[in-house]
Amino acid sequence: MQTNKSHPKPAMEALAHYHELPAEEMKARARAHYEQQKRRRTVRDFDSRPVPREVIEHCLLAAGTAPSGANQQPWHFAVISDPALKRQIREAAEEEERAFYSGRAPEEWLRALAPLGTDPNKPFLEEAPLLIAIFAQKYGIDAQGERFSHYYVPESVGIATGFLITALHDAGLATLTHTPSPMGFLNSLCGRPENEKPVILLVVGYPKPGCLVPVHGGLKKPLAQISTWL
Repeated sequence: MQTNKSHPKPAMEALAHYHELPAEEMKARARAHYEQQKRRRTVRDFDSRPVPREVIEHCLLAAGTAPSGANQQPWHFAVISDPALKRQIREAAEEEERAFYSGRAPEEWLRALAPLGTDPNKPFLEEAPLLIAIFAQKYGIDAQGERFSHYYVPESVGIATGFLITALHDAGLATLTHTPSPMGFLNSLCGRPENEKPVILLVVGYPKPGCLVPVHGGLKKPLAQISTWL
């Protein structure tokens, strides 16, 4: 016999903060946002100057407004500024990177990376004032210590990370998305539980004076290649 489970109706509230804009203002805002975002470049040479904590906290709050599967918000951001911990992270990351570049990576992948000039050495992990280790919560744990499922975790964390990078750029900071693989060492170094998987190590700070970036990184596909109107 099939039974229908009834669920309580969700509490609802008025959409109080939305207001429609005139078409011309919408166009102007969209253009301005694009012009701001297209100036964003991935940076590998960071100044060591500290960043105000309040700036990072508000950028993290912006990331936390991202949509997520069933609004479960399956992310955690570990902000690292301690020099000793940054050194440990650099050592662990470079160990994985050496294995990657010396044999783990297929030749096709190495050819794709060549225009960016990357190699196993990651001094920015120590030089930048902040690292943000982004963790995806594979499942949740309730107040009784029981597991419960999370849904659309990679999609949700990816969206939140995009929000965070955009917020940091808008605040005048530079970033680098670093993804040593595997990066399970971040769980122990950051004291995070086993239900969390580290997915990105975001390097944050000011560009070093005279900073250079690869020309290749600024080449973005045109609208016709990234969109289709049906």
